[in-house]
Order: sequence, then structure tokens, then C-alpha cells
Amino acid sequence: MKNTQAPQKQGAAMKPFLKLLHETKPSYMLLALALGLSMISTLVGLVIPMFTKNLVDGFSLASVSRLQIAGIAGAFIAQTIAGGVSIYLLNAVGQKVVAGLRDRLWRKFLVLPVSYYNENRTGESVSRMTNDTGILKTLISEHLASLFTGVISIVGSISVLLFLNWKMTLVLFTVLPLSALILVPLGRQMYKISKGTQDETASFTATLSGVLSEIRLVKSSGAEQKEYEAGRSGIMNLLSFGIREGKISAMISPLVSFVFMMLLVVIIGYGGMQVSSGVLTAGELVAFILYLIQIIMPLTQLTQFFTQLQKAKGASERIIETLAAEEEVYEGVEEATGEEGPIDVEDLSFGYKTGEKVLNKVSFTMLPGQVTAIVGPSGGGKTTLFSLLERFYEPQSGVIRMNGKPVSMFSLKSWRKRIGYVSQESPLLAGTIAENLGYGLDREISKEELQAAAAMAYADGFIAELPDGYNTDVGERGVKLSGGQRQRIAIARALLRDPKILMLDEATSSLDSQSEAVVQKALGNLMQGRTTIVIAHRLATVVNADQIIFMEKGRITGKGTHEELLRDHELYREFAEQQLQMNTPELPGTVIEEGARGYGQNTGSGRRSAYPRIGGSLSES
Repeated sequence: MKNTQAPQKQGAAMKPFLKLLHETKPSYMLLALALGLSMISTLVGLVIPMFTKNLVDGFSLASVSRLQIAGIAGAFIAQTIAGGVSIYLLNAVGQKVVAGLRDRLWRKFLVLPVSYYNENRTGESVSRMTNDTGILKTLISEHLASLFTGVISIVGSISVLLFLNWKMTLVLFTVLPLSALILVPLGRQMYKISKGTQDETASFTATLSGVLSEIRLVKSSGAEQKEYEAGRSGIMNLLSFGIREGKISAMISPLVSFVFMMLLVVIIGYGGMQVSSGVLTAGELVAFILYLIQIIMPLTQLTQFFTQLQKAKGASERIIETLAAEEEVYEGVEEATGEEGPIDVEDLSFGYKTGEKVLNKVSFTMLPGQVTAIVGPSGGGKTTLFSLLERFYEPQSGVIRMNGKPVSMFSLKSWRKRIGYVSQESPLLAGTIAENLGYGLDREISKEELQAAAAMAYADGFIAELPDGYNTDVGERGVKLSGGQRQRIAIARALLRDPKILMLDEATSSLDSQSEAVVQKALGNLMQGRTTIVIAHRLATVVNADQIIFMEKGRITGKGTHEELLRDHELYREFAEQQLQMNTPELPGTVIEEGARGYGQNTGSGRRSAYPRIGGSLSES
């Protein structure tokens, strides 16, 4: 039963691999031309032993005409040119196939949802793009021709040998099946090893990417030795797989050499007896040996091909898994355009795969142009709520509506285009300040627009002091800039997007007081006339919000203005007493520390105060 299932499993494993190659749409014309040239080169090689036989059996150099010499020379030249062009064309096809695969993978990585990257490490994705596709390229450009030419060479040589002396040819078949019984199991072992090697390579790449991208944390934590040990473990695992692969190769190569030498001894011994008895001519014996070489050499190449094929099958499995992963749905019934309306969050519930619900029946409304603040203990689900508003995840139940329409109706691009997001980290990409300011915009940004946005974000001052101004390289993840500078770049970037909805996630919590003051001014400019939702741990920054929502363990436990929550929500009152240093002999007369800064209410002029200073009683504010 095992013997009958094994070929089926091998065939089943080949189908996805062949389908993957087909989907890359290689140039079949070029591939056919390359293989045709390889076959021509092989067929020419099959003629040479017969010419040698004739020379040994009675021809002399004197009897060979110039035309024959020219023909032989032309055949050698044609064989050389055909072989060289074939190698070049196969390499070109292999490179194009890999480029097509990498293009598909890169597009796939960009449209996969955030949840995919929660489950898969970045380094593993990088390994799919580089190592696994490289294995497929090697198979096509370096080993594919050997499959066809090897089969032609072996079949052609055996056919000629049967014609020359069928008895001695049958002697060959007593040895070749024995070697196949050993080579086939070794090939299966190579498949398992190569698959393990690819998985370990992906894991090792992920470890390297994670450590090197956070090298400052590693050094500041004194974790160099710990990370060295983790990396060394990956290196040793790869070494183990490499040694196991070496063992298989060490068995395959000597086995092929042993078979060749054994056949050579048999042919020379048996053939010598045939020559001495007059059954076989000396020329035929020489031709036999040359054809034997043309059988054994392709066998070696075929062994290498099937070894590489096992590796390619393992690599293609991982690529196929990635390409089959569920993508974000970018299309929608309509575009999210037009005037800004109220945003309603209705009974929103969500939980990650590995835990309980992070949000549980969350409901509230954000009115156009108003500020909504989300406060509460850590782990309450505030950042998850932002992710759902950005549609990084889909809610498990409940709905988010804009103007009464579910936001799932809108195309992702048009919805996210309405949103400006400024987070605590203020992520920047390696490149210039100008490139980061215009990142993601589908239009050209003029120098005047960049300068105007930078000025509103209070970033123009420090940019002007940089040697290259807007062309200054910010380094990987913006490491050449301070936290406050990165925040102001992020605010200027949001200004250039001109979003209708503004999301601020702890946008000032990691800044010193001086940087925070400047960033608060910039945020005040950014918030003008926009629907704003703010996550804040420090109540001083949100006491003047139009509504404050208090979240605990995924639920809304309080909703209202600062004054209303002080009066009605015990935990909010505790937060306020701890953070705002309030004297609360009685709630109506509560006084907030002079100088508290935050996101203020609309002023009489319709502009939002960037620096609301709150003093006196709450009733007066």
C-alpha cells in the first residue's frame, strides 16, 4: 500500500509546483528555442562516437576529405554555439520567471491585511521573496535543460548501443536499475532536508531582521550576548541541515562514480573478450565506451536536476501558501467622497484569534468638526478601536457608519484617503524629508505646498537649519531626527493629505515638555475643521474635548464632557485627581491646574484653540 501511495504523493506535490511555474507566464517560445538548441547540441554529440568508430576500424587521416573535416569542424562549432545560446536563453527565462514570481509576491505582501503580519514574521516574508524564488531560478536556468537533453542522450545512446551489440547493451541494464533503487530514496531524503532548510532559513532571516531593525534597543539593553546566542542557534541549525544535505550528496556522487567505473570495467573486460573473438571490432568497443560516457554524464546531471527539483518543490509550497493567503478587499460599492457626516460606531465587537474579545459592544457617535477623546486604563481596547476605524481589521459584529452608510461599502482607498493618522511612533521611511512629507499622495507636491505644510506643523524652522533642507535623509525609520521632529513631519504629512477625519494616537505622550508645546500648536492647526478622535492617557490634553469616552476592558463605561464624567464616573474622577492635581472639595468648584494644555473646543472665531489654558471653576470654562 505504501509503494502505491508514494508516487501519488509525489505527483500531487508536483502539480502545485508546475501550476506555479505556469502562472508566472514564462516565454514558452524562448523556452522551446532554448531546449531545441540543447537537443541539437546533444544529437550532434551522438554522431561523434560513430565517426570515431569508423576512424578506428579502418579510416586513416589521409582518407578523410577536406569536406568531411569541414563537416566535423562545423558540427563541433554548431554544437558549441547551440549550447551557449541555449544556456543564455534558459538563464533569461529563469530570470523572467523569478522576476514574475517576485512581482506577484511583492504585490501580495502589500495587499495582505495587517492580521497576516501579526501571525507571520517579516523576515520569513523576505525569505520567500529572495531565497525560495532563487531556488526556482536555479532549477530553470541551470538544471531544466539537463532533463530533456539527458533523456535524449540516454535514449539515443542506448538505441545506438542496441544496434551495435544488443547482448553487451543488456549487460548495462543489470547495473543501472540497482543504482536507481538507491538514488530514489536518497532523493526523497533530500526533499525533506531541503524543505527543513528553507523553513530554518526563513526563521533565521526573521531573527536577523528583527534584531538589526531594533539594534539600539539591543545595545541599550545590553542584550548583545543574548541575541548572539539566538542567532548562533539559527546558524547551528542551518549547519545541521547543511551537513545532512552534504551526507546525501556524499552518497550520491560516489555512487554515480562507482556505477560508471563498474560499467567501464564490465564493458572493457567483456568487450575485450568480444574483440578478441572477432564478434566485436575495436572501433565498436571505443564507440561503446564513448556512448557509455554519454549515458553516465547525463545520469549525473539528471540526479542533480531531481535533487534541485526536490528543493524547488519545498520552496514552491511556501510561495503557494503566501499567494493563497486572503487579501484585503479594496473594492467597494461606492467611493467615500462628499461632505463629512456623523460617524456612528454601533455595537462594535472584536477579538484577536488568540484571546478574548478586545472590544465588546462599543457604541458612540462622532459629529463633524468635533473632538472625541478616548481615555481609560491600558489594555482597554483604544488602539484596537483605531485599527477598526482604519479598517485594518473587520469587526466580528457591529458596524461603523458614515452618513448612515456602513463604511464597508466604501472602497478601502477612498476611505483611508479621508483619514489622517498621527501616532506616538510617527513612523518614517528611509529617504528624504520631502519624500516622507509626500508619501502616499497620488499627485505631485510643489515646493510651496511642502513649505506651507511644514510651517503649519512648526517643522519649517528645524528643516531650514538642516544642511540639505527638505532633501535631508532621515535614516532608517527616521532615526536621524528627534521624536519631536518626527512628530512634526508626521503632522505636516497629514496636513498635505488634507484628511476629513483625524486620528491621534498618544501623539505627544513620548515628548518632553518643550517639544510637546510645539507639537500641540501644530496639532491645533491640523485639527481645524476636522472630525478628530484622540487616544490619550494624560487627561490634561483632552479636558476640553467635545466628548470624552472612558473605556475599560473593551467596554465603554462612561461618556460625556469632562464635567459630566467628573460628576458621574468614579474612575474618571480618580484619573483626574491623580493627573490634574485637582482640589475637589465639591465638584462644581473643581479647579484644574493652571497651564494644562490640550485639544480645545471651538473658539468664537470658529478656530480651535491650540493652547487652551484652563483656570477658575469648571462652570466658567
